[in-house]
Amino acid sequence: MEGKDLKTLIKNYMEYRKEYYEKNKELFAKLAEEGQKPKVFFITCSDSRVVPSIITKGDPGDLFVLRVIGNFVPPHESALEYSGVASAIEYAVSVLEVEHIIVCGHSQCGACKALYQDIPEDPEMMAIKKWLKVAEPVKEYVLKEIGNKTVDKEKLAELTEKTSIKFQIKNLMTYPGVKRRVENGELSIHGWYFNIRTGEIEYYDQERDTFIPLEQYKG
Repeated sequence: MEGKDLKTLIKNYMEYRKEYYEKNKELFAKLAEEGQKPKVFFITCSDSRVVPSIITKGDPGDLFVLRVIGNFVPPHESALEYSGVASAIEYAVSVLEVEHIIVCGHSQCGACKALYQDIPEDPEMMAIKKWLKVAEPVKEYVLKEIGNKTVDKEKLAELTEKTSIKFQIKNLMTYPGVKRRVENGELSIHGWYFNIRTGEIEYYDQERDTFIPLEQYKG
């Protein structure tokens, strides 16, 4: 399905006002008066095919969302270089005091694919080239794991995407507020892998170091 043009988006907005908004006036009034109190911080990719509120059937106010290329999380040591991402993490954890963080990677991730490509030294690509360095350790780990084995592109992509989720969880733990609240039992971090083609989600079981169907998650 092709992306919608601007006229279609405006038309859809008008329908939203008449239908969804009218049915949920009280919810919006409450959110406007009381502010947001989400329990879940959802970190995912900017990819237009991954839509947190649709995947979770969330209502306004349910999710505090950070969408960033590749759902990469820079380690705290470089937080000031990537202050937009770091400030969202700090705000969610230390101000909103969310109870859960979900790092949601996905299949067919362009950012993970780009880790294995040569990005040109072009002024139009400078930020992209720098941002991909955040996930360079992911690429290094995957290549070391593969060694001399022959792996097809699809398998390499999935391995990179899932490994990246694990690395982003590790990077989150470098943030003082995240580390403190996790150790105090006030915050939990979860890794999800969303398959665009099938709509299925796998959950990262940290104890077994493997991904399992989300339906099997027991908390």
